[in-house]
Amino acid sequence: MQKVTKYQNKQVLVMGFGISGINAAHLLVKLGAKVTANDAKDNPKVKADLQRDGITVITGSNPLSLADDGFDLVVKNPGIPYDQPLVAKFVQQGTPIITEAELGSEIFAGHLISVTGSNGKTTTTTLIQKMIDHSPKRVAKYAGNIGVSFSKVAEKLGPDDTLVTELSSFQLLGTPTLHPHIAVITNIFSNHLDYHKTRENYINAKLNITRNQTKDDYLIINWDREEWQRIARRSSATIVPFSRLGKSHDGAYEKDGLIYWRDDAIMKASEIRLIGPQNVENALAAIAAAKLSGVADEDIVAVLKNFGGVRHRLQFVLEDSGRLFYNDSKSTDIEATQVALRGFEKPVILLAGGLDRGYTFERLEDDFKKHVKAIIVFGQSKDKMKAAAQAAGVPVIKESENCFTAVPLAWQLSQPGDVILLSPANASWDQFPNFEVRGDKFIEAVEKLTGKKEQA
Repeated sequence: MQKVTKYQNKQVLVMGFGISGINAAHLLVKLGAKVTANDAKDNPKVKADLQRDGITVITGSNPLSLADDGFDLVVKNPGIPYDQPLVAKFVQQGTPIITEAELGSEIFAGHLISVTGSNGKTTTTTLIQKMIDHSPKRVAKYAGNIGVSFSKVAEKLGPDDTLVTELSSFQLLGTPTLHPHIAVITNIFSNHLDYHKTRENYINAKLNITRNQTKDDYLIINWDREEWQRIARRSSATIVPFSRLGKSHDGAYEKDGLIYWRDDAIMKASEIRLIGPQNVENALAAIAAAKLSGVADEDIVAVLKNFGGVRHRLQFVLEDSGRLFYNDSKSTDIEATQVALRGFEKPVILLAGGLDRGYTFERLEDDFKKHVKAIIVFGQSKDKMKAAAQAAGVPVIKESENCFTAVPLAWQLSQPGDVILLSPANASWDQFPNFEVRGDKFIEAVEKLTGKKEQA
């Protein structure tokens, strides 16, 4: 852990008791800060844990009076929006607001790689970590939006180690000094506009990943859309493109069924265990980061041939009686479900629906026509999803209560050779606390139906 003195005797408010908030509060105490922790919910267990470390704890609400207590800094849970009343008051009075990722980046003294993007972040982050860690005498860990506290992992690593961090747009809004040597942008669509308000705000948040980079650093970015090429020019880093469509041969790319790093063919695209064109893109981004980190081709190939996917992200669950079950609960937007469907040549029975965010699903119609033989809809958005399926001429359209009850129905509609795919194209919050719980319930239903356990 790198020595940091700037927080000594500072009055710091930590807002939110998630994994990041709890670890940030404990770290700040170690760094000499006087810490107050606040959460709108009451959690006696967490409260007791924080109080044992000498932290003042306020729960049950976010009192506006906290803004008058002279805090030097606020460390905010990334999910709390900036128009939340207490946060807005801090913004108005000019109190600095950061996220836990900023703390993690400040105390980490090793080789930092940071990954962001609308889709593919977790898979790309995991692939990079596995490729570097597979190398002889190399240590690489991952952290961040992948479900592991950035600062907690950073504390334990030394100057010769690598930390690969997945960073969301919410986290990046609070990282004024973040400076990865290698930054990766997998893609940029139109996500989280309820939080960011405009697409330009969302893009600007993503670009914070490269804000402090110089020409001695690298920005790896998807080159397959002109917009993303224009976005790359806003960075001062050395640009390293990756392209599944052969738009550039200056970085990692696919050509004639082969995966290349610059002029060198590394492997066949068909040898990548992860399915779908989106995972070719994720692999290309990971290859670029790994090669820039000095990883040998054989370590890259070993990982890509054997890695079966991140849980809930187009995860192969199991096969039974010729049916293939896939859990893609992380697909919480239309683009992610489009990508998932385009990865299959076999007929798909799709399980979809969830939180109604006000939009409709016409953009899925072409993919429904090409890939979906039957659809089972559920959740708040089920009627809108059904309308898109009807417009696309999907032969069989059924309703179910949720993704758990949809599994036996999907089996009844299936034949050997079919894919049964949970890819909701919606957030989970109408029925589940998060997409992970939704995916777990789907897997539970599949295991109950088949009598088999998910494959590792």
